[in-house]
Amino acid sequence: MLKTSGYAVKSAESKFEPFEFERRELGAKDVLIEIMYCGVCHSDIHQVHNDWRNSIYPMVPGHEIIGRIKRTGAEAAKFKTGDYAGVGCFVDSCRSCENCRQGVEQFCQVHCAQTYNSTEMDEKTPTFGGYSSQIVVDEDYALRIREQENLAAVAPLLCAGITTYSPLKRFNVRAGQKVGIVGLGGLGHMGVKFAVSMGAEVTVFSTSPSKEQDAKDLGAHNFVVSKEAENMKRLAGQFDFILDTVSAAHDLNGYLNLLALNGVMVIVGIPEKPAEVVAFSLIGNNRSLVGSGIGGIRETQEMLDYCAENNIVSDIEMIPIQKIEEAYERTIKSDVRYRFVIDMQSLLAAEK
Repeated sequence: MLKTSGYAVKSAESKFEPFEFERRELGAKDVLIEIMYCGVCHSDIHQVHNDWRNSIYPMVPGHEIIGRIKRTGAEAAKFKTGDYAGVGCFVDSCRSCENCRQGVEQFCQVHCAQTYNSTEMDEKTPTFGGYSSQIVVDEDYALRIREQENLAAVAPLLCAGITTYSPLKRFNVRAGQKVGIVGLGGLGHMGVKFAVSMGAEVTVFSTSPSKEQDAKDLGAHNFVVSKEAENMKRLAGQFDFILDTVSAAHDLNGYLNLLALNGVMVIVGIPEKPAEVVAFSLIGNNRSLVGSGIGGIRETQEMLDYCAENNIVSDIEMIPIQKIEEAYERTIKSDVRYRFVIDMQSLLAAEK
């Protein structure tokens, strides 16, 4: 077994503290990744606080992992020592069910082993995430990362990036379309970057007037303060596609009414409470309300390659692991532009 250092919480009420645990020895197709950077996702906070009532403790969060290949198994051929690699939201699946065969392993019908707060395929061994020094994963579930200047800013692509890229690609967002992005946070800012790169006319909807300049700096063509009813009323029936990234409770009907004929609104944010949808908001203009999660390995690799070719990364603030509690507090207050990334060298430094 491989001795590994990390930061963990031991209950919903506890603070992060150093945590020693063991990773498995490398199997024939495994790779050992020395973790360099790990993004901080809002879902990490929900899991740590047991907001979704499924938390497993002790918990080492983190599913936006960038690192360097330290060692490979005897039959591993996808990577060589020294290559950069990424690990996203899951680390294994059954590989044989219909969904796995279609390349959407995240919807495995048997068991999708999440990167943390989950179990391995035996459904007994707990998984621990990227707030740690290293991780072992089958090479088929690791992503190729191209060498570039700002590797830390690539980390959030493994969750925020694929979460927003996947629905935009699925619904063929393209030049000539009007696209709305609801919310300008960790997910929303990536939605803007992708939709702009695909040629759409992009409008950001936010309750915070102070975010207008940020939206324009990210490439958005228009900015709307959504809490002002007149702003919403004048845009009724104008949008081909709306990506809703907001995780706080809000009225979906107001945004559905902005959709044009056969328009689609996709939800990627996860509010804690159910939303009420008025039937007429969907019936009018044949509108669709759709949910979307992350992508499979194939689509995530496609997204990473697209980002490398189009010079797209996340806007980040780097922190040492010792400031993770402060980062959580600031994320809850939306006091980050737009994603925290942990420099995992800080974990090694703390050990010396």
